[in-house]
Amino acid sequence: RPSELGGPPPGKAVLSMNCLSFGVIRVDTEEKLSVLTVQDVGQIMPGASMCVVKVDGTPYLCKADEVGEICVNSGATGTAYFGLLGITKNVFEAIPVTAAGIPVSDQPFTRTGLLGFVGPDYLVFVVGKLDGLMTVSGRRHNADDVVATALAVEPMKFVYRGRIAVFSVPVLHDDRIVLVAEQRPDASEEDSFQWMSRVLQAIDSIHQVGVYCLALVPANTLPKAPLGGIHISETKQRFLEGALHPCNVLMCPHTCVTNLPKPRQKQPDVGPASMIVGNLVAGKRIAQASGRDVSQLEDNDQARKFLYLADVLQWRAQTTPDHPLFLLLNSKGTVASTASCIQLHKRAERVAVALMEKGRLNVGDHVALVYPPGVDLIATFYGCLYAGCVPITVRPPHPQNLATTLPTVKMIVEVSKSACILTTQAIMKLLRSKEAAAAVDIKTWPTILDTDDMPKKKLANVFRPTSPDMLAYLDFSVSTTGILAGVKMSHAATSALCRSIKLQCELYPSRQIAICLDPYCGLGFALWCLCSIYSGHQSILVPPLELESNVSLWLSAVSQYKVRVTFCSYSVMEICTKGLGTQTDALRMKGVNLSCVRTCMVVAEERPRITLTQSFSKLFKDLGLSARAVSTTFGCRVNVAICLQGTAGPDPTTVYVDMRALRHDRVRLVERGSPHSLPLMESGKILPGVKVIIAHTETKGPLGDSHLGEIWVSSPHNATGYYTVYGEEALHADHFSARLSFGDTQTVWARTGYLGFLRRTELTDASGERHDALYVVGSLDETLELRGMRYHPIDIETSVIRAHKSIAECAVFTWTNLLVVVVELEGSEQEALDLVALVTNVVLEEHYLIVGVVVIVDPGVIPINSRGEKQRMHLRDGFLADQLDPIYVAYNM
Repeated sequence: RPSELGGPPPGKAVLSMNCLSFGVIRVDTEEKLSVLTVQDVGQIMPGASMCVVKVDGTPYLCKADEVGEICVNSGATGTAYFGLLGITKNVFEAIPVTAAGIPVSDQPFTRTGLLGFVGPDYLVFVVGKLDGLMTVSGRRHNADDVVATALAVEPMKFVYRGRIAVFSVPVLHDDRIVLVAEQRPDASEEDSFQWMSRVLQAIDSIHQVGVYCLALVPANTLPKAPLGGIHISETKQRFLEGALHPCNVLMCPHTCVTNLPKPRQKQPDVGPASMIVGNLVAGKRIAQASGRDVSQLEDNDQARKFLYLADVLQWRAQTTPDHPLFLLLNSKGTVASTASCIQLHKRAERVAVALMEKGRLNVGDHVALVYPPGVDLIATFYGCLYAGCVPITVRPPHPQNLATTLPTVKMIVEVSKSACILTTQAIMKLLRSKEAAAAVDIKTWPTILDTDDMPKKKLANVFRPTSPDMLAYLDFSVSTTGILAGVKMSHAATSALCRSIKLQCELYPSRQIAICLDPYCGLGFALWCLCSIYSGHQSILVPPLELESNVSLWLSAVSQYKVRVTFCSYSVMEICTKGLGTQTDALRMKGVNLSCVRTCMVVAEERPRITLTQSFSKLFKDLGLSARAVSTTFGCRVNVAICLQGTAGPDPTTVYVDMRALRHDRVRLVERGSPHSLPLMESGKILPGVKVIIAHTETKGPLGDSHLGEIWVSSPHNATGYYTVYGEEALHADHFSARLSFGDTQTVWARTGYLGFLRRTELTDASGERHDALYVVGSLDETLELRGMRYHPIDIETSVIRAHKSIAECAVFTWTNLLVVVVELEGSEQEALDLVALVTNVVLEEHYLIVGVVVIVDPGVIPINSRGEKQRMHLRDGFLADQLDPIYVAYNM
């Protein structure tokens, strides 16, 4: 605009930022902070025509007071991008149209990529570039304006001009603003956070928009564009890949994310009767299933004549004295000790004599057995039964880690009211050592007897229980929520359990099975100490601890003894998968062959970990492991063995359910690969004599097929109750003697505390009936109630682990309604802060939850129990007591 030719004087416009964000021009006053002052750029060049069109979609003409993209038609513009046809059509051949859809001219216009409007006297005003336009919740913000606001924040020189990038990333169906700046080398963390919080306030008050993430990176680390300045798209790419390596991060998802789905409103309860009627009307059967009927199965089972396991052992010692029952392997894979029927019987007798003479114990006294996994543990167990005492198996304290392991031993000994501790000389010294005194009060131990060299004395008479309902042993275990729960097992339940497992796995004296499990509680204990005595098969015992020094020990043993049935835990499977992943060829050269394995069962008290079992199967397929061999079992505190694949019956099935429906306690079956699908594998077959029903968690009424509810179980080997000292029997009575509120109100059930569903399949069972599959979804105690919905921690953790390659493990819990995500970082510490945004994004996208705190810790910080389950409550206690020693803790605003 050459003014000397008598053109109009320069124009100046003071515009409201808020109105600009809606794409309209409103003049405001200069006193305000939230205005944009622009000067015109002159008039249109001679011979050219110009118009302003809508930014999105069809190029409709704007109204006079709207901001849009400036388009020019002139003989002096370029005509195409070389070799790029699509983008050429869009940019160089735009045809502006009126509201009615009629073209403005027959000439094509060229889009300039500039946002602006035409003012008075045909002066053109430019307010920004289309390139940095961010549309958040329907309002448009210019990156350059946001940068200008950030640069104007005190202290002014905190960030150098030109070393700051603003862009938007899509999270949960909307764009979110991210601001990345280089911080000066001399800035302290205090300064940084003060500056960051001021920037947030400034952008909020001037632009009325929240910043989703504010990241400060060390000086000179942002990618540079060829012409100087910062390479925005490259910065954005690094942010999304977790490769920015910021030194300070502030996320504000709580203030920014306003488009979360509404929290779920619980409907007023539908009663149990209406549910049954609803199922009847819908033609659905009530979800109930049972294993084979034990009373019908007349097997030639000699052991059945005996009500008590102690009698079975004496009978075996008389009829087949030299039949080998146990082989214990050491880390080199050689046999460390063995036990035949007669050896075990004689050792048990000696223990019984020692208990009566040295320990002066009476019938019914409780005895804690503190032994490493081995034959001693088994012999002392039967010694207790011979003497009429009640044994409790306890994991020995770890000599290098007394401070955390010894209090648990002490607690079990106290809670179980043990009158005596049986152990080895080495552990006895440890329990009384100076180091032990630092962890617990060693003066209050009960009598401690060591069984290393006992006198060879004959037992006058073996104790006979007066009734099968007498207590046989106590089974103590620490749940994942950190609760120590001991359950009472009667003699009748113990025999029924052994018989059920014998029938399911077809165990008899000529069989060999390999067990790589901890022998202290649950099914692991039953397989290690009880089943061989009952069924007479030989158990090859592999202590899981030995795998730390020889990873291939278990698999080599399975191959060497040509074992058809083997049991392990998830931790063992994980050690093998991680430790032997690259060594399958070497193992094949050593002659390891797993084609003998018919069933390999993972003993578990949780939802089957499909990814782990599948990767294990794939890895060792090269060594001949059948794809159908691996399955999982399911047990819990009230019944240690509910499902177990065994040797007959159809293979475990897998279904895919909609994760979003699951949060609403509903099961919606979907196809594999559909969005939000979650694979669930059946937990083996229901054991003989076991009945399972699915009950509503609140109304306690029965539910229909494929409905989610609590799994209730009725079986002769249910435990008879919790053994608690604090007299909380009333609290837990309904766990063991629950009745349905409607329908079959006679049967007494035990509540497992796990959510799951039953589904009738097209497969045929061993009995010729259609097969009912039980799917376990997760423990009720562990679930998180957030926004009215029920979340299973494992689902959130799986999403988080997938978010970045350096996340080794993850655990979540809630703290004052905030979701806390603890992440183990396997990589360099400069990646720690990259994870904060990625974790927040993935949990928002996949679970519609806002993460309150992200804690980044070193590998191995998340505590895991012997079954390989995460101890989330211990972790929570550690977090609240400030004992995690984290690399970084991010509190999202």
